[in-house]
Amino acid sequence: MLKRLIVGLGLSLATAAGAAPDPKNWDAVLDEAKGQTVYWNAWGGSTATNDFIRWAGDQVASRYDVRVEHVKLSDTADAVARVLAEKTAGKDEGGAIDLIWINGANFAAMKDNGLLFGPWAGDLPNWHYVDVAGKPAVVSDFTVPTEGLESPWAMAQVVFYYDTARLPEPPKSMPALLDWARANPGRFTFPQPPDFLGTTFMKQALYGMVADPAVLQQPVEDVDYDAVTAPLWAFLDELTPNLWRQGRAYPQTGPRQIQLMADGEIDLAISFSPGEASTAIANGQLPDTVRSFVLDGGTIGNASFVAIPYNANAKAGAMVLADFLLSPEAQARAQDPSVLGYGTVLDLAKLGADDRARFDALELGIATLSPENLGPALPEPHPSWMTRIEADWQARFGTAQ
Repeated sequence: MLKRLIVGLGLSLATAAGAAPDPKNWDAVLDEAKGQTVYWNAWGGSTATNDFIRWAGDQVASRYDVRVEHVKLSDTADAVARVLAEKTAGKDEGGAIDLIWINGANFAAMKDNGLLFGPWAGDLPNWHYVDVAGKPAVVSDFTVPTEGLESPWAMAQVVFYYDTARLPEPPKSMPALLDWARANPGRFTFPQPPDFLGTTFMKQALYGMVADPAVLQQPVEDVDYDAVTAPLWAFLDELTPNLWRQGRAYPQTGPRQIQLMADGEIDLAISFSPGEASTAIANGQLPDTVRSFVLDGGTIGNASFVAIPYNANAKAGAMVLADFLLSPEAQARAQDPSVLGYGTVLDLAKLGADDRARFDALELGIATLSPENLGPALPEPHPSWMTRIEADWQARFGTAQ
């Protein structure tokens, strides 16, 4: 009931502001969107991602007269904080942010604080292509039901990539990784939390150590957090001195790992994009001896979403952009390893012959695992795990930076 009231608050605020375009009347949305500028707050730490966002903006500009401005973020929480500050100041219309690339704890925070417009996502014209049955992560964000408040646009799953020229057989479990790191100090690292990929590495490690993985689907306050995470901190205590630069410094982003591997400083890296290594090979950033693998027992998977703040100035334009991101054209381009190498949120069986051909024609790349070898994705833990683990890592290890 409380969640419904919170979501209702966000919707009532949007309605009160007099800016609630209805995606059920798509022609009216397109009319309202003409001439609007959509300020899309999205992570800006990858050249390939920035190029894709620029391409998507060019497409909606030429087709729908909607301009897209990419506001590059290093931390999505900054955008959440801005919307919250606007709400606190009573700025219930004309907000600075029209669309946010979001998931996990940031989505949960916006939902819980009534900061989202909607529901709207399920009424987009291209929603009927979305694989809700086969990819439940598109409607459940880190265990939190999306309830139409955000629209998926990419699927991700944790993989590791390595250079076979230097590492013929990679470690395929966290205990094996620790043994390998002890024997090969300095040859592995992960992005520094609160970078999402660094926190994901810790969640993935926890999955490999917890006796009952189902406990991770519960809020941390409902379990014995100290007992559950004790093996994780023991693992990190031993691993950290054997990391690149003895754990005294970390790459700030995932893409920075690519450069470290290209420079021969590390042999192993983590990614949340199964096609990232192939994309880096195609772009000349990594040698063609690099390959990807997953850990025994599976790896974490999730969906990336876009959401519209309750007080967005260009809600119609934001919906037009979100719908375009769901189009078979945009989804196939995002899956192309020479572009992004992201997984699609669509059910390919629902596509017509021409659109299906876009995907069938893709060469996924020599470093990209087949769906069979990638295996099923482990569900993301409840967002409270991410928040708590980040804070505890900072207290234990971050002060040494």
